[in-house]
Amino acid sequence: MAAMMNIAPIVSKIFCSPSQVVLVVRKRPNVVNGGGFVVTDCSQKVVFNVDGCGTLGTKGELILRDSDGEALLLIRRKGGIVQALSIHRQWKGYTLDYDGAQKLVFSLKEPNSCLVRNNSIKVAVGPRTCNKDWDFEIKGSFPDKACSILDSRGNIVGIKKEVDELMVSKDIYHVVVQASFDQAFVLGVIAVLDNIHNESTQC
Repeated sequence: MAAMMNIAPIVSKIFCSPSQVVLVVRKRPNVVNGGGFVVTDCSQKVVFNVDGCGTLGTKGELILRDSDGEALLLIRRKGGIVQALSIHRQWKGYTLDYDGAQKLVFSLKEPNSCLVRNNSIKVAVGPRTCNKDWDFEIKGSFPDKACSILDSRGNIVGIKKEVDELMVSKDIYHVVVQASFDQAFVLGVIAVLDNIHNESTQC
């Protein structure tokens, strides 16, 4: 993992910890801000919130917020008619600057079928400036709470997994983020996967 220590933050350096972080995700009922989930650290302090589509009133739109409720990422699904041409639907995550302008942070290609549990999902960071069309890959099964986010070198940067057996609940799971990696980016990707698999952020 030493090769990952100098990686640049994707959303912000304030969400990068010098040590590995274990976050607890608790799904929220749909009646609260359109569903979504709350993310706490090991001391049970809220560090992120994800609001489902009820907040914006549009299906396929999510917001990742920090502990103060400030919007960090606006995440939208792009697609529609092009689906008929078997083109992948894409999710795009944006940050907003002080003037309200949107800056593209990441793009995620939705798999053609969520029924294939081990479908590999690719994530690209920012506008593309090289020939490679992805920077991260998601492997494993999100619904089974067993998937990993890997960088292009195969290093695991984030893992979604079940909680301890005594706490097993379909509404609670852990996300492990490796040292120096951007937790906000990982949770933004988790929010998209949650929606794709018809979980807490869906209308």
